[in-house]
Amino acid sequence: MWRRLAAPAAPLALVLLASGCTGTSDRPAEPTGEPSASGARSTAVARVCAEPAAGPAKPPKGAVTVDPAVVGDLAAKTRSHPPNTTFWLRPGEHRLKPERYAQVMTKKGNRYIGAPGAVLDGRKKNQYAFSGTAPGVTIRHLTVQRFAAPHNEGVVNHDMADGWVIEHAKIQYNSGAGLMAGARQEVRANCLRENGQYGMNAYKTGDSIEGLVVEDNEIVGNNTDDWERRQRGCGCTGGVKFWAVDGAEVRGNWVHDNRGAGLWADNNNNDFRIEDNVLESNDGAALMYETSYNAIIRNNTIRRNNWVEGRKYAGRGDDFPYATIYISEAGGEPRVRARTDKIEIYRNLLEDNWSGITLWENADRFCNSPANTSTGYCTLLVKDTDRCARPGIAKAPLYSDCRWKTQRVDIHDNRFTLDPSVVTCSVACGRMAVLANYGTYPKWSPYKGKRVAEAITHEQGNRWHDNVYRGPWSFVAVDTSRKLDSGQWQDAPYRQDAGSTFEARAGGRDG
Repeated sequence: MWRRLAAPAAPLALVLLASGCTGTSDRPAEPTGEPSASGARSTAVARVCAEPAAGPAKPPKGAVTVDPAVVGDLAAKTRSHPPNTTFWLRPGEHRLKPERYAQVMTKKGNRYIGAPGAVLDGRKKNQYAFSGTAPGVTIRHLTVQRFAAPHNEGVVNHDMADGWVIEHAKIQYNSGAGLMAGARQEVRANCLRENGQYGMNAYKTGDSIEGLVVEDNEIVGNNTDDWERRQRGCGCTGGVKFWAVDGAEVRGNWVHDNRGAGLWADNNNNDFRIEDNVLESNDGAALMYETSYNAIIRNNTIRRNNWVEGRKYAGRGDDFPYATIYISEAGGEPRVRARTDKIEIYRNLLEDNWSGITLWENADRFCNSPANTSTGYCTLLVKDTDRCARPGIAKAPLYSDCRWKTQRVDIHDNRFTLDPSVVTCSVACGRMAVLANYGTYPKWSPYKGKRVAEAITHEQGNRWHDNVYRGPWSFVAVDTSRKLDSGQWQDAPYRQDAGSTFEARAGGRDG
């Protein structure tokens, strides 16, 4: 369930907390090929999959020409030429040798440029397209498709090398992840479409990704292999997953119709700026930010997300407020260097999603607890996991520092609109929440009882204010049993949404 996190189970595996199985019968409408007409930067969000930028029709000066009629020509010419060589792939279908490991082993500074109509096709025989640890590789204007990467592994930049630039590419119809990530990687104006697990898996062995840029991409229809159904509870699905990334720009992307979450940052991520994206019609949350730190989430248009998973849990009688923006054990921390010391969520439009924003903490999930399924990981404030044990954990500073805390979350100047007739729901689909569970585990935990629930609600600087609500919104505080109307939410002891306005009529569209 969303309330738990799983850790990498193997060196290349990013195994994250589950966001629930999906069912196609409840999915939103199929992709239309263009983003919704209104909202943040919607006209600037590129329709990359339908209208990709064309590559050069002639080889760049000094480039080595790659012939699609020669099987394995790309890999062979990469081997025979020195680093910093430019390769121009002629129009047509390029193939590697028909062995599993016949991938292109890149060299430092290599550039792979596709002519119009150039396709590198793995034909479900090759596992990887571009591999190796060489830094500074560039891939542009190339379609990479039908590779059979194993679960949790990726097709492009399989070995997570640093400094790669992937631009104007189509990476589609592959198993596993379309691409992996390294430090200072730039992923711009690509179509990441209908890959079996993720569009991109931003995980690197050693947790050393920094300075990641994900900009102006279309990320659509990923997790075609429905991994939540195949491995119940794996939490290993969605548009993009980020693991232990320090510094990321995620802007101008159109993230839509993914099975699972759209964007999911999990486990000791820090210093994210997520802005000017259109996030819509994803089966699960549009955005999950979990066991992580310090983020700016602004100017995004977020609509029609979480219909499948929200409805599924509500149909089972689960009263947990599964939300479209889900902040779980994540918050602002001034001691972790970043461009902000908060999680600030502002100037976003959220329209006709299944619920709004949930701030959550699992009281049993902390560093060195058996309930922390990201085995071996601790907070960024404690280097030695073994320190988070009795007796030290029961007093300062470890009492605070051993826990990933949902704190210093500032939610303001957003617009939340909900028309239940559009979402086709009658209850449980219009909630904001700040809550935790009752701590019970393990026996030596210092966080038992309502301590965490009271802290997240009243003591950790989590604040809604100056927002606009249209539609039948309700609010949850402390635990799932505490359901509030807007007046109770604004009144003592919660005193949330000062300066906000509420209009309870159904709808909320301005035309």
